[in-house]
Amino acid sequence: MPTLTKLYNLKEAGEHNTRDDCWVVIDGKVYDVTTYLDEHPGGDDVLLNSTGRDATEDFNDAGHSRDAIQLMQEFCIGELDPTPTTPETETLEEKKTNFTEVLMNMTSQYWVVTVAIVGVSVVAGVLYLRKK
Repeated sequence: MPTLTKLYNLKEAGEHNTRDDCWVVIDGKVYDVTTYLDEHPGGDDVLLNSTGRDATEDFNDAGHSRDAIQLMQEFCIGELDPTPTTPETETLEEKKTNFTEVLMNMTSQYWVVTVAIVGVSVVAGVLYLRKK
């Protein structure tokens, strides 16, 4: 029977950003590295600076050994939840609807500009045809 994996969002993982409670996110997995801070060869600052964001790129750039990657499994407490959880995040459909509403509002507010452009064009056309 498969074990259920706890899901965390990035904000929640980022709240664990102190020496007494430190989590990092690497490759979609969440690691509680609090007990490893003193043992980390790069120092605890490296891990503390990696909280609150996805640290995958930093981890890969450091060139960790296979042993280090295997050691990480001891600290894995869950996975990063792939679904957006912030209220600012909108779906594509909501963005389309918002854009349409904005466009309609602008059109209704600036109809005078459109009428003026058409009016000037008509007057210019009439004047041009009169000269011929």
